[in-house]
Amino acid sequence: MDAAQTRKRKLSNEHASSANGDKRKGNFVDSHVTDSQADDHTDHSLTIMFSVTEGVGVLAQCLKVFENNGVNLNHIESRPDAHDSSKYEFIVEVKDITRREDVKMSAEALKLLESVSDIHILSRDRTRTTSTGSGTEVPWFPRRVRDLDRFANHILSYGSELDSDHPGFTDAVYRARRKEFADIAFHYKHGTPIPRVEYTKEEVATWGVIFDNLTKLYPTHACSEFNHVFPLLIENCGFRRDNIPQLQDISDFLKDCTGFTLRPVAGLLSSRDFLAGLAFRVFHSTQYIRHSSKPLYTPEPDVCHEVLGHIPLFADPSFPQFSQEIGLVSLGASDDFISKLATLYWFTVEFGLCRQNGQLKAFGAGLLSSFGELEYCLSDKPVVKEFLPENVCIQEYPITEYQPIYFAAKSFDDAKSKLRVWAASIPRPFDVRYNAYTQTVEVLEHKSQVMNLVKDIKSDMDLLHSSLAKLSS
Repeated sequence: MDAAQTRKRKLSNEHASSANGDKRKGNFVDSHVTDSQADDHTDHSLTIMFSVTEGVGVLAQCLKVFENNGVNLNHIESRPDAHDSSKYEFIVEVKDITRREDVKMSAEALKLLESVSDIHILSRDRTRTTSTGSGTEVPWFPRRVRDLDRFANHILSYGSELDSDHPGFTDAVYRARRKEFADIAFHYKHGTPIPRVEYTKEEVATWGVIFDNLTKLYPTHACSEFNHVFPLLIENCGFRRDNIPQLQDISDFLKDCTGFTLRPVAGLLSSRDFLAGLAFRVFHSTQYIRHSSKPLYTPEPDVCHEVLGHIPLFADPSFPQFSQEIGLVSLGASDDFISKLATLYWFTVEFGLCRQNGQLKAFGAGLLSSFGELEYCLSDKPVVKEFLPENVCIQEYPITEYQPIYFAAKSFDDAKSKLRVWAASIPRPFDVRYNAYTQTVEVLEHKSQVMNLVKDIKSDMDLLHSSLAKLSS
């Protein structure tokens, strides 16, 4: 039995039961996490964002509104409004959830101030929705890459705790080692180096078994983009059978290639939180390794799955764009669409196939990190269908066995184009755009913002026209 046969997948999808009945025993979608356990990790804080026209005493007026309504602000910060140089954007946070109605009353009072505009109330509480300035309710989502710190430790399961059926459950040394990895992730903050890990001889030996088995299949079973990048990882990041690569080295390499970065995580995140990371080109990666007693089996994603399965394609220009597209579409989406996006992720980033030179090749990380399923997926046993997001997002799938159905895309760019068309059906009152210069997500809900975006595109088109002219001369 190998890793794919009992998979508690990276997308620890709390919505998976809606797509798959309740087939969640011994899988990557953790059935033992109860609603009460998940609630223990829920951040119930409220964030209020609003823009203020620059003027004497304007901020004092705004703060007075909160004071009059009995709202205590736990955090406040300001920055120039990205779309109007005459304004400043303020972000305030309230953690006292008993004042929720008072916060709403404060927002209504702010609307009456002539100098205040663009008021948004966002919530991390998934049991509620919150009002934006346009009156539409949407779940909270990160606007800046450092906002990922707010939920990176809200794991649903595992971390340093293990189920009774885990191969390492009775191994006190392994459990202590897992706690070391969990502590690294819990203390990590955006912008700091990922601590280097000195892996033991036993851990390196386990890695070596997996490395040897998989690298025999990559030349014939993996997509061409994967096989193009893998030698570069050997050269630049220490990918070899006697060495487990360090996340910081990989993150630096990916940053130079495509702008993707890694951050350590202690266990399984919710679908919404994990996808939100992809919107910022951030991949949450584990550092621990599976138990040495079963090197070809793991009940959860480990460093072998992340590094051998996911990492290579994050260094290819096209695949990161597709992954980020899924993340951006998830921001502010309803739980129903998060569930559909999680299913799309499952059948692409985890178990996707593509056609190259008339042959099927694997690009999903769940396949590229599983010796057994990598052979199986290209055999005549499973059914292979065309990748159409509207069909993929409602496809049921088993979690404790090899997939009976896979979906094949013509290319990453084709899959991205189809995803964008499908994403237009998501009932969201705004679009979002990632600003790579500031590592922020811009919410496009005003005409001025769209006009600025048009100017940026025109500038790029002018540059493209100039370059083509020079190449033609």
